[in-house]
Amino acid sequence: MLRLGPGLSRKTGILDCHIPCRQRPRHYREACGTRLSERLGQQFVIENKPGFGGNIGTEYVVNSAADGYTIVMPVSTNAVNATLYPNLSFNFMRDIAPIAGIGKTPFVVVVPPSFPAKTLPEFIAYAKANPGKINMASGGIGSSPHVCGELLQIMTGIKLVHVPYRSNYMPDLLAGQVQVVFNPIAQALPLIRDGKLRALAVTPAKRSAALPDVPSIGEFVSGYDAFGWYGLGAPSKTPAEIINKLSNAMTAALADPRSKARLADLGVEPMPLTSAGFAKFIADETDKWAKVIKSAGIKVIE
Repeated sequence: MLRLGPGLSRKTGILDCHIPCRQRPRHYREACGTRLSERLGQQFVIENKPGFGGNIGTEYVVNSAADGYTIVMPVSTNAVNATLYPNLSFNFMRDIAPIAGIGKTPFVVVVPPSFPAKTLPEFIAYAKANPGKINMASGGIGSSPHVCGELLQIMTGIKLVHVPYRSNYMPDLLAGQVQVVFNPIAQALPLIRDGKLRALAVTPAKRSAALPDVPSIGEFVSGYDAFGWYGLGAPSKTPAEIINKLSNAMTAALADPRSKARLADLGVEPMPLTSAGFAKFIADETDKWAKVIKSAGIKVIE
């Protein structure tokens, strides 16, 4: 058990990773594990358990000992999965105790340079004039880029064709085989700067420091606000004193200039939240995406 004060156990902790290794969230976990190790004086090992939309890794932590040594990095897809997968063996809101918020990742709406629309209003107008003729790629059903696109469709009345990919969709986007993606901003930035992609808008309510000249969707579609996010969680029966110790350690780590610099390199904006603040945030996000999933009729085969 993780002990508070003198005599802290040197038992190795596990920071579960439930997103495929090729995706950037694994780098966030590595950065967080390093800073937690420094703050708590013990090693954290990244254990990767991807699959089933991240549910395998989450279930693993739900069923782990509630001693503070096995924790998970909840991500925005956990809030989506709570509704998208109705037959899970666990309840994310009930079975994972929030520890702390860490950061959020803006997405950017990108199209190939050959696409007729040069602004988001032009894109919406073109989509309305051509319903069902624009292909929207994503990393899979229920992924953050997917639901961000569904939210825009619901709020504007446009109709896009979702094309979920199991592998890299970027070659098809660059070739114009698919016409739009809600892409993590850090991954798209080099292609935008090289003129290989055109940025129409970013998804958070406010503009991103990484693309200050690109407007937010909310500047044209009132109330639109969406982004990927990351935090820490533990099995629900983990004692409050352990949750508080981990929360304080993560909050202190996020204040470290090295952490800020590393997150900025990864395209992550800090989102420091206490355990209580993160719990409310997760509840709000789960409710928000439940409405989107139900309204759009999104389903997966379990």
